[in-house]
Amino acid sequence: MKQIEKKHPLAIRWFHWINFPVLAIMIWSGTLIYWANDVYRIGFGDTTLLRFYPDSFYKAFHIDGRLAEGMAWHFFFMWLFFVNGLLYVAYTVFSGEWRLLVPNRKSFKEAIQVTLYDFHLSKYKPPQTKYNSAQKIAYTAIIIMGIGSLITGLAIYKPTQWAWVTWICGGYTSARVIHFILTIGYVLFFLIHVIQVILAGWNNFRAMVVGFEVNEKKEENS
Repeated sequence: MKQIEKKHPLAIRWFHWINFPVLAIMIWSGTLIYWANDVYRIGFGDTTLLRFYPDSFYKAFHIDGRLAEGMAWHFFFMWLFFVNGLLYVAYTVFSGEWRLLVPNRKSFKEAIQVTLYDFHLSKYKPPQTKYNSAQKIAYTAIIIMGIGSLITGLAIYKPTQWAWVTWICGGYTSARVIHFILTIGYVLFFLIHVIQVILAGWNNFRAMVVGFEVNEKKEENS
């Protein structure tokens, strides 16, 4: 017998779906800004193994020469990103939802077990409440990353007016590096999150859209 079970409240769903396009626009506009000074690479000495990004990337997506546009979009959506994140954290605190999201001392071990199970490398499925341990770690990490992006973003945007923030970040150059690394973290989170949603199936996706899951309930014999 099928049974409807509530999972995500309306507020959580709104914060989730607002944050998705806002963060996507932030990453895109940040790429437009990065074009003006694309100094980061992976390599050693004069040897470059990977460069962010190749000229072909800029030309293919018509990114070159759009610095002012990128800054305008970035700084506008920065405030939406901040307000949405602040309201999300406030809601989880006052509603008690944080108790379901914050990882505990067992979460890291269980997160490894969840990953092995999802990739069919282990038959053991760790116990799960509303969120499994991997989700708890990921969702908590994304909040910390958001705070880091805001702080480093202010240090880059107003290094003189926010001199003490820039100092905390280790200087302007350090703040920019951290900001860029966090952006890579968001992209990886997006990719992993989408893969997890696909693996979890339609029922899990529907819960984030309408707030409930439809599960099979075993009928008890009288």
